[in-house]
Amino acid sequence: MRIESLGLHHKDILAPRLKQANTGLSEYTFANLYLFRQNHQYEVITGRDIYVRGKTYDGHSYLMPTADVHGLDRDFLKGLMATVDFLFPIPQAWLDYFDKDEYDIECKEGDRDYVYTVEKMRTYKGRNLHKKRNLLKQFLDLYAHDAMPLTKDRIDQARFILKDWQDTTQMNAADTDFSPCLEALDRYDDLVLCGGIYYADNEPAGFVLGEEVNDEAFVLHFAKARVKFKGIYQYMFNNFAKILPLKYKYINLEQDLDRENLRVFKSSYVPDVLLSKARVRLK
Repeated sequence: MRIESLGLHHKDILAPRLKQANTGLSEYTFANLYLFRQNHQYEVITGRDIYVRGKTYDGHSYLMPTADVHGLDRDFLKGLMATVDFLFPIPQAWLDYFDKDEYDIECKEGDRDYVYTVEKMRTYKGRNLHKKRNLLKQFLDLYAHDAMPLTKDRIDQARFILKDWQDTTQMNAADTDFSPCLEALDRYDDLVLCGGIYYADNEPAGFVLGEEVNDEAFVLHFAKARVKFKGIYQYMFNNFAKILPLKYKYINLEQDLDRENLRVFKSSYVPDVLLSKARVRLK
Protein backbone atom coordinates (compact mmCIF):
# COMPACT_ATOMS: atom_id res chain seq x y z
CA MET A 1 0.00 0.00 0.00
CA ARG A 2 1.29 3.47 -0.91
CA ILE A 3 0.30 6.78 0.70
CA GLU A 4 1.17 10.16 -0.88
CA SER A 5 0.06 13.74 -0.42
CA LEU A 6 -2.33 14.57 -3.24
CA GLY A 7 -0.60 16.49 -6.03
CA LEU A 8 -1.03 17.51 -9.64
CA HIS A 9 0.72 14.31 -10.75
CA HIS A 10 -2.30 12.32 -9.53
CA LYS A 11 -4.56 13.87 -12.18
CA ASP A 12 -4.05 11.11 -14.75
CA ILE A 13 -4.90 8.45 -12.15
CA LEU A 14 -7.81 10.12 -10.39
CA ALA A 15 -9.61 12.20 -13.04
CA PRO A 16 -10.89 9.28 -15.17
CA ARG A 17 -11.86 7.23 -12.10
CA LEU A 18 -13.86 10.09 -10.60
CA LYS A 19 -15.61 10.72 -13.92
CA GLN A 20 -16.49 7.03 -14.28
CA ALA A 21 -17.87 6.94 -10.72
CA ASN A 22 -20.62 9.27 -12.02
CA THR A 23 -21.85 10.36 -8.59
CA GLY A 24 -22.80 13.94 -9.49
CA LEU A 25 -21.27 15.05 -6.18
CA SER A 26 -19.05 18.13 -6.31
CA GLU A 27 -16.12 16.37 -4.61
CA TYR A 28 -15.86 13.85 -7.45
CA THR A 29 -13.72 16.00 -9.72
CA PHE A 30 -9.95 16.17 -9.66
CA ALA A 31 -9.89 19.97 -9.65
CA ASN A 32 -12.02 20.11 -6.50
CA LEU A 33 -9.72 17.66 -4.70
CA TYR A 34 -6.55 19.37 -5.87
CA LEU A 35 -7.60 22.95 -5.11
CA PHE A 36 -8.79 22.09 -1.60
CA ARG A 37 -6.02 19.60 -0.84
CA GLN A 38 -4.54 21.78 1.90
CA ASN A 39 -7.89 22.52 3.54
CA HIS A 40 -8.62 18.81 3.77
CA GLN A 41 -5.05 17.45 4.08
CA TYR A 42 -5.74 15.05 1.21
CA GLU A 43 -3.67 11.92 0.74
CA VAL A 44 -3.93 9.35 -2.06
CA ILE A 45 -3.88 5.71 -0.94
CA THR A 46 -3.12 3.12 -3.59
CA GLY A 47 -3.27 -0.62 -3.04
CA ARG A 48 -5.89 -3.07 -4.22
CA ASP A 49 -8.02 0.02 -4.90
CA ILE A 50 -7.47 3.80 -4.86
CA TYR A 51 -8.81 6.05 -2.11
CA VAL A 52 -8.46 9.65 -1.00
CA ARG A 53 -8.07 10.27 2.73
CA GLY A 54 -8.77 13.66 4.26
CA LYS A 55 -10.48 15.73 6.95
CA THR A 56 -13.94 17.27 6.85
CA TYR A 57 -14.58 20.94 7.55
CA ASP A 58 -15.86 19.91 10.99
CA GLY A 59 -12.67 18.06 11.85
CA HIS A 60 -13.36 14.37 11.17
CA SER A 61 -11.03 12.06 9.26
CA TYR A 62 -12.59 10.28 6.29
CA LEU A 63 -11.91 7.97 3.39
CA MET A 64 -13.29 8.73 -0.07
CA PRO A 65 -13.66 5.87 -2.58
CA THR A 66 -12.70 6.93 -6.09
CA ALA A 67 -14.91 4.30 -7.76
CA ASP A 68 -18.31 2.72 -7.20
CA VAL A 69 -18.06 0.80 -3.91
CA HIS A 70 -19.93 -2.17 -5.40
CA GLY A 71 -16.77 -3.09 -7.31
CA LEU A 72 -14.28 -2.63 -4.44
CA ASP A 73 -12.51 -5.20 -2.30
CA ARG A 74 -14.67 -5.34 0.84
CA ASP A 75 -11.97 -6.63 3.20
CA PHE A 76 -9.41 -4.05 2.03
CA LEU A 77 -12.00 -1.30 2.46
CA LYS A 78 -12.88 -2.41 6.00
CA GLY A 79 -9.21 -2.44 6.93
CA LEU A 80 -8.76 1.14 5.73
CA MET A 81 -11.95 2.27 7.48
CA ALA A 82 -10.32 1.39 10.80
CA THR A 83 -7.88 4.28 10.20
CA VAL A 84 -10.57 7.00 9.81
CA ASP A 85 -13.83 8.15 11.38
CA PHE A 86 -15.99 7.28 8.35
CA LEU A 87 -16.36 6.95 4.59
CA PHE A 88 -17.42 10.20 2.88
CA PRO A 89 -18.93 11.47 0.62
CA ILE A 90 -21.04 8.46 -0.30
CA PRO A 91 -23.91 8.99 -2.80
CA GLN A 92 -27.34 7.54 -2.14
CA ALA A 93 -26.93 5.04 -5.00
CA TRP A 94 -24.12 3.27 -3.14
CA LEU A 95 -25.78 2.88 0.25
CA ASP A 96 -27.26 -0.56 -0.47
CA TYR A 97 -23.67 -1.88 -0.34
CA PHE A 98 -23.52 -1.23 3.41
CA ASP A 99 -25.26 -3.74 5.70
CA LYS A 100 -27.10 -1.79 8.40
CA ASP A 101 -26.05 -4.40 10.97
CA GLU A 102 -22.41 -3.46 10.33
CA TYR A 103 -22.54 0.24 9.45
CA ASP A 104 -24.09 3.48 10.69
CA ILE A 105 -25.16 5.98 8.02
CA GLU A 106 -25.57 9.73 8.60
CA CYS A 107 -26.34 12.61 6.23
CA LYS A 108 -25.63 16.15 7.45
CA GLU A 109 -27.41 19.19 6.04
CA GLY A 110 -24.19 21.18 5.64
CA ASP A 111 -22.73 18.50 3.35
CA ARG A 112 -25.53 18.60 0.75
CA ASP A 113 -24.91 20.00 -2.73
CA TYR A 114 -27.37 22.61 -4.01
CA VAL A 115 -28.45 21.59 -7.50
CA TYR A 116 -30.63 23.62 -9.90
CA THR A 117 -32.00 22.93 -13.34
CA VAL A 118 -30.26 24.88 -16.06
CA GLU A 119 -33.71 25.94 -17.25
CA LYS A 120 -34.45 27.57 -13.89
CA MET A 121 -31.25 29.61 -14.03
CA ARG A 122 -31.91 30.58 -17.65
CA THR A 123 -35.37 31.95 -16.90
CA TYR A 124 -35.79 32.63 -13.15
CA LYS A 125 -39.41 31.66 -13.69
CA GLY A 126 -41.91 31.48 -10.85
CA ARG A 127 -43.06 33.55 -7.90
CA ASN A 128 -40.21 32.34 -5.68
CA LEU A 129 -37.64 33.82 -8.05
CA HIS A 130 -39.26 37.18 -8.77
CA LYS A 131 -36.55 38.97 -6.75
CA LYS A 132 -33.90 37.37 -8.94
CA ARG A 133 -35.73 38.52 -12.07
CA ASN A 134 -35.96 42.05 -10.64
CA LEU A 135 -32.27 42.15 -9.75
CA LEU A 136 -31.36 40.86 -13.20
CA LYS A 137 -33.52 43.54 -14.83
CA GLN A 138 -31.97 46.25 -12.65
CA PHE A 139 -28.49 45.13 -13.62
CA LEU A 140 -29.34 45.13 -17.33
CA ASP A 141 -30.94 48.59 -17.02
CA LEU A 142 -28.24 50.17 -14.87
CA TYR A 143 -25.07 49.07 -16.59
CA ALA A 144 -23.63 48.57 -20.02
CA HIS A 145 -22.91 44.86 -19.80
CA ASP A 146 -21.03 42.12 -21.57
CA ALA A 147 -20.18 38.45 -21.06
CA MET A 148 -17.09 36.71 -22.41
CA PRO A 149 -15.43 33.30 -22.06
CA LEU A 150 -12.81 33.25 -19.31
CA THR A 151 -9.73 32.76 -21.49
CA LYS A 152 -6.05 33.05 -20.58
CA ASP A 153 -5.84 36.67 -21.73
CA ARG A 154 -8.57 37.61 -19.21
CA ILE A 155 -7.18 35.73 -16.20
CA ASP A 156 -5.55 38.88 -14.79
CA GLN A 157 -8.95 40.60 -14.83
CA ALA A 158 -10.40 37.66 -12.92
CA ARG A 159 -7.59 37.97 -10.35
CA PHE A 160 -8.52 41.64 -9.96
CA ILE A 161 -12.16 40.69 -9.33
CA LEU A 162 -11.13 38.03 -6.81
CA LYS A 163 -8.95 40.49 -4.88
CA ASP A 164 -11.78 43.03 -4.81
CA TRP A 165 -14.20 40.34 -3.63
CA GLN A 166 -11.82 39.28 -0.85
CA ASP A 167 -11.34 42.88 0.30
CA THR A 168 -15.09 43.47 0.55
CA THR A 169 -15.65 40.34 2.67
CA GLN A 170 -13.66 41.97 5.49
CA MET A 171 -12.52 38.45 6.40
CA ASN A 172 -9.08 36.94 6.64
CA ALA A 173 -8.18 35.20 3.37
CA ALA A 174 -7.46 32.03 5.35
CA ASP A 175 -11.16 31.93 6.31
CA THR A 176 -12.45 32.14 2.72
CA ASP A 177 -11.76 30.21 -0.49
CA PHE A 178 -9.55 33.03 -1.80
CA SER A 179 -6.39 30.88 -2.08
CA PRO A 180 -8.02 27.87 -3.80
CA CYS A 181 -9.77 30.22 -6.24
CA LEU A 182 -6.52 32.06 -6.99
CA GLU A 183 -4.79 28.75 -7.67
CA ALA A 184 -7.68 27.72 -9.92
CA LEU A 185 -6.96 30.81 -12.03
CA ASP A 186 -3.21 30.13 -11.97
CA ARG A 187 -3.72 26.50 -13.08
CA TYR A 188 -6.72 27.10 -15.30
CA ASP A 189 -5.38 25.02 -18.20
CA ASP A 190 -3.72 22.31 -16.09
CA LEU A 191 -7.02 21.59 -14.34
CA VAL A 192 -9.12 21.83 -17.53
CA LEU A 193 -11.51 24.36 -16.03
CA CYS A 194 -14.11 26.42 -17.86
CA GLY A 195 -15.70 29.74 -16.98
CA GLY A 196 -17.09 33.09 -17.96
CA ILE A 197 -16.13 36.66 -17.10
CA TYR A 198 -18.65 39.51 -16.91
CA TYR A 199 -18.37 43.26 -17.37
CA ALA A 200 -20.38 46.24 -16.17
CA ASP A 201 -19.76 49.72 -17.59
CA ASN A 202 -16.60 48.33 -19.21
CA GLU A 203 -15.18 47.21 -15.85
CA PRO A 204 -14.46 43.59 -14.89
CA ALA A 205 -17.36 42.80 -12.59
CA GLY A 206 -17.47 39.05 -11.90
CA PHE A 207 -16.57 35.55 -13.02
CA VAL A 208 -17.67 31.95 -12.61
CA LEU A 209 -15.39 28.94 -12.82
CA GLY A 210 -16.16 25.24 -12.90
CA GLU A 211 -16.21 21.99 -14.84
CA GLU A 212 -18.31 19.03 -15.89
CA VAL A 213 -19.09 16.73 -12.96
CA ASN A 214 -20.90 14.17 -15.12
CA ASP A 215 -22.58 14.01 -18.52
CA GLU A 216 -25.61 16.05 -17.45
CA ALA A 217 -24.31 18.35 -14.69
CA PHE A 218 -21.86 21.24 -14.49
CA VAL A 219 -20.42 22.22 -11.12
CA LEU A 220 -19.45 25.82 -10.38
CA HIS A 221 -16.54 25.69 -7.95
CA PHE A 222 -16.29 29.48 -7.74
CA ALA A 223 -18.51 32.51 -8.38
CA LYS A 224 -16.91 35.83 -7.47
CA ALA A 225 -18.15 39.34 -8.14
CA ARG A 226 -17.72 42.98 -7.20
CA VAL A 227 -20.83 43.68 -5.18
CA LYS A 228 -20.85 47.38 -6.07
CA PHE A 229 -22.60 46.23 -9.25
CA LYS A 230 -26.14 45.47 -8.10
CA GLY A 231 -27.51 42.27 -9.62
CA ILE A 232 -24.16 40.97 -10.86
CA TYR A 233 -24.61 37.47 -9.40
CA GLN A 234 -28.06 37.11 -10.93
CA TYR A 235 -26.65 38.20 -14.28
CA MET A 236 -23.72 35.78 -14.11
CA PHE A 237 -25.77 32.70 -13.23
CA ASN A 238 -28.44 33.57 -15.79
CA ASN A 239 -25.99 34.22 -18.60
CA PHE A 240 -23.81 31.20 -17.88
CA ALA A 241 -26.86 28.93 -17.90
CA LYS A 242 -27.82 30.32 -21.30
CA ILE A 243 -24.45 29.52 -22.88
CA LEU A 244 -23.98 26.05 -21.37
CA PRO A 245 -24.16 23.25 -23.94
CA LEU A 246 -27.66 21.78 -24.14
CA LYS A 247 -26.54 18.39 -22.81
CA TYR A 248 -26.27 19.86 -19.31
CA LYS A 249 -29.52 19.67 -17.37
CA TYR A 250 -28.21 20.78 -13.96
CA ILE A 251 -25.91 23.32 -12.32
CA ASN A 252 -24.35 22.30 -9.01
CA LEU A 253 -23.39 25.14 -6.63
CA GLU A 254 -21.82 22.79 -4.06
CA GLN A 255 -22.51 22.68 -0.32
CA ASP A 256 -23.03 25.38 2.31
CA LEU A 257 -20.63 23.95 4.93
CA ASP A 258 -23.15 24.86 7.67
CA ARG A 259 -22.40 28.55 7.07
CA GLU A 260 -25.51 30.66 7.39
CA ASN A 261 -24.54 33.19 4.71
CA LEU A 262 -23.97 30.44 2.14
CA ARG A 263 -27.16 28.64 3.14
CA VAL A 264 -29.25 31.78 2.71
CA PHE A 265 -27.62 32.67 -0.62
CA LYS A 266 -27.94 29.22 -2.17
CA SER A 267 -31.42 28.59 -0.79
CA SER A 268 -32.63 31.87 -2.30
CA TYR A 269 -32.30 30.32 -5.78
CA VAL A 270 -34.69 27.52 -4.71
CA PRO A 271 -32.68 24.35 -5.42
CA ASP A 272 -34.40 21.59 -7.35
CA VAL A 273 -32.32 18.93 -5.60
CA LEU A 274 -30.39 18.87 -2.35
CA LEU A 275 -27.90 16.14 -3.12
CA SER A 276 -27.13 14.21 0.06
CA LYS A 277 -23.69 12.86 0.92
CA ALA A 278 -23.56 10.06 3.46
CA ARG A 279 -21.02 9.53 6.22
CA VAL A 280 -20.71 5.76 6.67
CA ARG A 281 -19.17 4.40 9.91
CA LEU A 282 -18.28 0.89 10.96
CA LYS A 283 -20.25 -0.03 14.06
